[in-house]
Amino acid sequence: MPRTVLVAGTASHVGKSTVVAGLCRRLARRGVSVAPFKAQNMSNNARAVVTPDGGWGEIGVSQFTQARAAGVTPTTDANPVLLKPRGEGESQLVVQGEAVGHYEPGAYYDDHWERARRAARESYERLAADHDVIVAEGAGSIAEINLQDRDLANVETARFADAAILLVGDIERGGVFASLYGTLELVPADLRERVAGVVVNKFRGDASLLESGLRELEDRTGVPVLGVLPHDDPGLPAEDSVSLPSTDERAVFGADDGVASERAVTVGVPRLPRISNFTDLAPLARVPGVRVAYVPLDADLADVDAVVLPGTKNSVDDLLALERAGFDEAITAFSGPIVGICGGYQMLGERITNASVEGTGAADVVEGLGLLPVETRFSTDKTVEQVRLDVSGSGPIAGATGPVSGYEIHMGETTHTGTVDSPLEAQSAAVGSVLGTYLHGVFENEPVRTALLDTIGQRANAERITGSVEPGSPYDDAAALLADVDLSAVGLGKY
Repeated sequence: MPRTVLVAGTASHVGKSTVVAGLCRRLARRGVSVAPFKAQNMSNNARAVVTPDGGWGEIGVSQFTQARAAGVTPTTDANPVLLKPRGEGESQLVVQGEAVGHYEPGAYYDDHWERARRAARESYERLAADHDVIVAEGAGSIAEINLQDRDLANVETARFADAAILLVGDIERGGVFASLYGTLELVPADLRERVAGVVVNKFRGDASLLESGLRELEDRTGVPVLGVLPHDDPGLPAEDSVSLPSTDERAVFGADDGVASERAVTVGVPRLPRISNFTDLAPLARVPGVRVAYVPLDADLADVDAVVLPGTKNSVDDLLALERAGFDEAITAFSGPIVGICGGYQMLGERITNASVEGTGAADVVEGLGLLPVETRFSTDKTVEQVRLDVSGSGPIAGATGPVSGYEIHMGETTHTGTVDSPLEAQSAAVGSVLGTYLHGVFENEPVRTALLDTIGQRANAERITGSVEPGSPYDDAAALLADVDLSAVGLGKY
């Protein structure tokens, strides 16, 4: 068996994903064969990867990122069970990359728990056969006492992987000592014995101010504090919408780039209630001079230079939410560049048919925004694949040429009902300043980024923004956060 370290947390959003990515990178740079693993994840930010049998499946974006940090090919074994919330208390269950169905929590645990646990163990065993070290990620808190008999990502993983546990607490929110102490008190006894050390994450300021508290925590628990990590964002993609503003708030990303606001352009993103794969916007926010503003549906678009309609786990219900808020009129009246990705593409069309397959209470036909002459028909079939294609720029990405890559994850097929350009091959449509595409990751391709920003800049009379991202590796930056962490306590001292 390889050495397995489970990075567990006192709560959600304490930085487990970043710590795992940093550990994977640190070990990989030392020549260690390492792979990430998360038995069960809940996220609507997913990526298409290969399955054990050579097909395509989907996993959470964090495990995709962690595999890249480890220098290994991402596969569905990295995240064998994925739950994708779709609203109304339901989630789509994805096992080994394949969508199984939509279930409420009770139905999942009653009818699919054993299948999920088998899939997780099978995936772990395949990874363990090929690697020397597995860095596993827990989910939420490891001390949820109401779930410990069915906690796949924490309790079950620690047991079947014989894992040493590294516990992470978030000091930014306050109460980190109570969180760490309480967590250690509430975990099952056999897991408590596996906790090899704790890490305090997201600290700002002089770490010496923590010394007395850290020593008392060690004295009270007998568990060593292995490090205090600084508050720093290495730029890894967010796993879920916790990192976004709530649906009634506005937030701007990319404004800390040192570019004066009068020289910058702003891309407006409607804050859809069921937003997914919003990591598509991250490459734009990383470009100096570009702001990405998430806009509540009761706001307007007066201060933005372009609009991107992002992906959604439920295109029909989010389209209806736009209409109820009157935001559909703001979009159709907008005169600048508009790009719809995946679910956003579907919304830009004339209509969605067989809509009851997707919507939670929709009629069979739902009218779209009517900005593109396309029609989407839903079915239970799901498209999941990585894609490489040639771009022949038109519409808001006029001038973009050459090969581009990305991935598709969607239900529904979209057909053209009128004359359109297809700058991103068949699964796209462009008319005037409006573009729709199923290609997730489209802005990770610099030719597309630069072409779109040229179009935006011309409308805004702004200085030319090239679309180039400042050099640097988020994986290396994540590893740097862990530079002073002593890994000997978790059995990795020789690395």
